[in-house]
Amino acid sequence: MNGRIVAFCGSACAIAAALGLGCSEGPRCLLHAVSQGDPNPVVPADGLPPEVALQPANNNLDVTVHQGRVFLAFRTSGSHFASATTELYVVSSEDATSWRFEGRFFRGTDLREPRLLSWGEKLFVYFAVLGSDPLAFEPQGMMVSEYLAPGRFSEPEWFYQSGFIPWRARVESGVPYLLSYVGGENIYEVNGKPIEVHWLKTSDGRTFEPVIPAQPVVLRGGGSETDFVFLDDGSLVAVSRDELGDELGWGTRICNAPRDDLGRWECVMDPKKYDSPLLFRQDGAVYLVGRRNLTESGNYDLFLRDLSPAEQTHRYEGDYSSRQKRCSLWRVNPHERRVEFVLDLPSRGDTCFPALRRLAPDTVEIYNYTSPLDGPDLSWFESQLRETVINRVTLTFECVFE
Repeated sequence: MNGRIVAFCGSACAIAAALGLGCSEGPRCLLHAVSQGDPNPVVPADGLPPEVALQPANNNLDVTVHQGRVFLAFRTSGSHFASATTELYVVSSEDATSWRFEGRFFRGTDLREPRLLSWGEKLFVYFAVLGSDPLAFEPQGMMVSEYLAPGRFSEPEWFYQSGFIPWRARVESGVPYLLSYVGGENIYEVNGKPIEVHWLKTSDGRTFEPVIPAQPVVLRGGGSETDFVFLDDGSLVAVSRDELGDELGWGTRICNAPRDDLGRWECVMDPKKYDSPLLFRQDGAVYLVGRRNLTESGNYDLFLRDLSPAEQTHRYEGDYSSRQKRCSLWRVNPHERRVEFVLDLPSRGDTCFPALRRLAPDTVEIYNYTSPLDGPDLSWFESQLRETVINRVTLTFECVFE
């Protein structure tokens, strides 16, 4: 599955800069050749420790490097849907092949969205607690556990506010950030209530406060899963999955905020829905890993404006679930708030919950879950009832036009 794909950033300002026309905005690399390696199995695989008891569905995951070891957290359950049998495991490795058991979390209800945060000498895992009804989305809140020693995490504790889901934890310039959201159940109940995305930071890994004092909410409407990166000038770009819909439509909000007013997120709507968004920088450019809908347009928003907002939400959910999927690499133009397709990762069926480990300045390793690559290429809904596995694949970026 090796391949070499060219990724181009279409910013007119950036192109002008490259041609010496005096415009200084834009990324440092306008054109990357992206090479993709073959997928390597992680879960299941021979190198897992005996303490890990896998179930058929292995999905929601995160990865980080802490004190020289690769830490992987993942969910295992009977299917993609909520279950009382769900467990979260944390394992670590020196070579990403032979893994050591580090922790197990079980509460007799569904657990999701494990998020690892390595900060100085400390390592934390955050996760969401939900219900056990496979036909409902019942967020109860977020828990945190601290890594104490090999094979031992602290007893999980509730933190922040009830009903929240953690989405992305990252350290930027020494500051630990967490993006989380509340009201996710409104997507499926379609009760007219909005979702709120909170942008938080911490000074101890356990208690969180708004990045912008007295302003925890950076998005209110249909956006839920959200990630961000800072740009060189101190401004930020963010993407937020918008499945519920709002005044901008349905799909994904592409947002930016100026460095002197980081709490003012201004967004446009992309009609595609990049589920499970992961943003990262490469040579100054911004890349996104997120789910791709295999239709002619790839859109989530079908623009059925003759229907009510609630009817549109239900119609779009049903159509989207019936389609095949991929997990894909995209390039984000932060100034035009536009997303461009680059390539598909090895993926099909029920797929896309990416995590990133940087191997070298020009190489990253993407951990992701997928339906078996040698199995049938089924719709997303059909695949969520079946087996899923976790693989890792390397992406190498060669800048060919600066």
